[in-house]
Amino acid sequence: MQQFTYIVRCATVLHARPAGQLARAAKSYKDTVITITKGDRTVKVSQLLNLMSLAISNGDEIIVTAEGPDEDEAIATIKNVLEGSLK
Repeated sequence: MQQFTYIVRCATVLHARPAGQLARAAKSYKDTVITITKGDRTVKVSQLLNLMSLAISNGDEIIVTAEGPDEDEAIATIKNVLEGSLK
């Protein structure tokens, strides 16, 4: 299992475009489960509506976890998407 903590730095809540980018990236790792935890809620990143329901916004701390055969690559990909789309 691989994980990292990320402090969100964006002007608005996680809206459809960046959430969609995250979900698409997660779906490319079919045998690896990727989740985001905010507070006491954890959702699969590949499930767009559940991801958006977290209402992730500026200053929130999230924990991204990947478990499976491609976890190292999956974590790196999700981190890159977060850093690229939530500016």
